[in-house]
Parts: sequence; structure tokens; C-alpha cells
Amino acid sequence: MKLSHARALFLMVLVTLMWSIAGVTTRHLESAKSFEVTFWRSFFTLLSLLVILPAFQGREVFQKIRRGGVSVLVSGVCWSIMFTAFMVALTLTTVANVLVTMALGPLFTALVARIFIGHRLALRTWLAIAVAGLGIGYMYGTQLQMEGDMLLGTAVALCVPLAAAINWTVVQRSQAHGQHVDLVPAVMVGALISTLVTLPLAYPFQATAHDVGLLALLGLVQLAIPCVLSVLCARVLQAPEVSLLGLLEVIFGIALAWWGANEAPGATVLIGGAMVVGALVTNEVWGWAQRRA
Repeated sequence: MKLSHARALFLMVLVTLMWSIAGVTTRHLESAKSFEVTFWRSFFTLLSLLVILPAFQGREVFQKIRRGGVSVLVSGVCWSIMFTAFMVALTLTTVANVLVTMALGPLFTALVARIFIGHRLALRTWLAIAVAGLGIGYMYGTQLQMEGDMLLGTAVALCVPLAAAINWTVVQRSQAHGQHVDLVPAVMVGALISTLVTLPLAYPFQATAHDVGLLALLGLVQLAIPCVLSVLCARVLQAPEVSLLGLLEVIFGIALAWWGANEAPGATVLIGGAMVVGALVTNEVWGWAQRRA
């Protein structure tokens, strides 16, 4: 599928909107909790990808997994951590906390790449890391006196950008050594690992048919489909465009949770989140302007 730049931009906005429905959807679950929520979403993501990927790539998708070797396995483990930590965090803390914490992914990726594969960081990126760190520190500091689950949920959410940073660094290192790692089949591996790991932790099952239906919706619409679409968009859009558009998930997710589940973000989350998102936007726009100049 070939996309024009304008269509890719529109499609990427749609992708972020699909990603953002997880928070408001989980707020309407009746009985499913914690690891059971993760199990059902990962299970339906796996089923969806087993249909979607062969339809797009044929049997080649399974050969890509086999040829990818250790790199695909490591990437799959990272995806499984992201799947699990994200959904568990949503059951412990607010949607806003989770999404703002996840927004640190690009900055964590820059740091991990600097440490392990020697990528140089521009001054603007160091400044963005410092400002975003202050924003997250402000959010964490105000939660130290809150109930344990709120702080624990934010800490669990922190695993998502950390795993994402390791994932992208592994992929970059593998490609630098001439080994191509296709991230979409790696997502399927991650869904499989997450399903197998959370199955025993999800027992005894408490989800109602209503819950299973909502989690099936998340597996297909919130993860499997946008995952494939985002890869198609990334072939057309530049990296800064993808990063900036990806931040719409934070705005859409908080707005949907506020509108659809009456979960209003606190002042500390809004202030800390504004610092994080502002630092990311400034870093990407500044870098984009330098490259064009």
C-alpha cells in the first residue's frame, strides 16, 4: 500500500486516536482486573495479527521471525513488557499518569542509544531530557503522599518507555550490523509472550462476557490494526513527524478518559505533563528546523 504524505499524516492521526481508547475502555470493565486484563488484550491482539499479517505479507511474516533470531526475540520480550506494564498500570493509576509517563519514550530511547551504541545527543535533546525529568519528578513528588497504588501504577507505567527504548536500540544495533528486524512480526511475538506469561497470573478468570468483548475490541482496534497502519505511515513520514503526531495519544487519551469516564486529570498531572510534552515538541521542532537549514 502506497500513501501520499497528506494521507499518511491523516492516517497517523487516526492511529493515535485508536491507540488512545485503551484508558477509557478499561474504565468500563465490570470484573476483569490487573493481569487478566492484560491476558485478554494480548490474546486477542495475537489472534488479530495471525490474520492481518499473513494477509499483508503472506507466509513471509513467519520466515521473518525465524530469520530475525535473537534480535526478534529480544524485541518481542520488550513488546510483551510494554503490553503488560501498560494495562496493569491503567488498573492502578489514572489514564493521564500512564500516558504522560509513556511520552518519555523518545527521550529514554535517545539516552539508551547514547549509552549502549554511542549515539551522540544534541544540546537540545539534553535540555529536553532535563525539562521532562523535572516534569516527571514533579508528578512523582506529589504522589509520594498518595495511596500506594497510585505511585505503584506510575512506576509500572515507567516500564513502558524503558522497554520501548531498549527495543528501538536493539533494532538500530541489529540494522547497523546488517540484520533487518521487522517490528511488526516482533509485535506478534510480544503478544504471544505476554499471553503465555499472564495466563497463569490471570487465573481464576473473573471477566464477564461484556469485559471480554471490550478487551477483544482493544486487541483488534487499539493495538493490532494501528500497529500495522503505523508501520505503513512510518515509511512515508519523517521521524520527527511520527514523534510529534504520536504525542496526540496523550491528548486524545486524557480527553477521552475525561469525557467518557469522568476521570479529570489533576493539576499536578497537567503541569508535569505540559513540561514533558512541551520538552518533546520543542526538541523535535528544533531538530527539524536545524536539519532543514
